[in-house]
Amino acid sequence: MTHPAIQLPTLIAHRGYSAAAPENTLSAVRAAYQAGIDWVELDVQLLGDGTPVIWHDADVARCSNSRGALASMDLANAQTLDAGSWFGDAFSGEKMVSLETMLALLNELGMGVNMEIKVNKGRDPIALVERTLPVMLDTLPSERLIISSFDSRALVHCRQFANSDRLALGVLFGSVPKTWRAQCEAIEAFSVHPDWPRLKRIQAEAILRDGYKLLCYTANDPSAFHSRWEWGISSVITDEPAAFKRFLDSH
Repeated sequence: MTHPAIQLPTLIAHRGYSAAAPENTLSAVRAAYQAGIDWVELDVQLLGDGTPVIWHDADVARCSNSRGALASMDLANAQTLDAGSWFGDAFSGEKMVSLETMLALLNELGMGVNMEIKVNKGRDPIALVERTLPVMLDTLPSERLIISSFDSRALVHCRQFANSDRLALGVLFGSVPKTWRAQCEAIEAFSVHPDWPRLKRIQAEAILRDGYKLLCYTANDPSAFHSRWEWGISSVITDEPAAFKRFLDSH
């Protein structure tokens, strides 16, 4: 099985550099770039009017100055939100960003993205894939794109759009289940993305032996994570990429 020629980075900034700027915003991606990080992890889902936006939660309460479900909003509503001042005054007026605008910034900066297809409760995974994947495939080179999801229906549908040599798919897990191999084989996966404290060494060895890359989330303490590197993990997804970078440079 062939995959895109992805040069995986050691560090991927989680939702952008989310310790330095409001998550999933243009500012967070620019902050990652300024910190010397080449790849970011972001979340995509749909507003009620079908517009794809970069956002994690099912609603806007945590990361904006308002309330309401994403599913009840159109782009005009969403663009009135302040998605930055909750994080700090310096980010006041930051907007929720559309997928299209985010892809343009990633291309401008030459950055790679691990884009999570974020299927929140009650939302349609098929509609989300159909609305977002074609534009990502058209906009980004395949060596700068990994699509991941916890939702197996979304990943199966993604694979119908492009072969494994054109599109890298990653399977997200909390704990790695006994069925991990079958789930990976069903979509010709490129990578497995487990919650790092729950990953066992014997699982890591089996995943690598089968030819999959390991990308672990969300590690923010570089010394606590340090012993895991010898397990063969390719990348860490972290809110604190600069702290990880300093630690690795000094070790």
